[in-house]
Amino acid sequence: MSSAPTLRAEGQRLARAGDLVVDLAAATAADSAALALLLDWMRCARAAGHALVVRNLPAGLASLAALYDVDELLVRESRA
Repeated sequence: MSSAPTLRAEGQRLARAGDLVVDLAAATAADSAALALLLDWMRCARAAGHALVVRNLPAGLASLAALYDVDELLVRESRA
């Protein structure tokens, strides 16, 4: 949560610049602030005509997204 403001600005910049893949494989903890960041970045990407795809969404964050009924908004990388 403490890193959210800095990450928000950087993610918005990247989302506006082009298609973006957010890989959460190294995430050790994720809370509602992380979910809010993902949704914010997705909004920025879509507004700029780009896509944002989430890779390696942690189970806890996926559960939180389902709890808030926003899980279908998160575009996840499909597994081949």
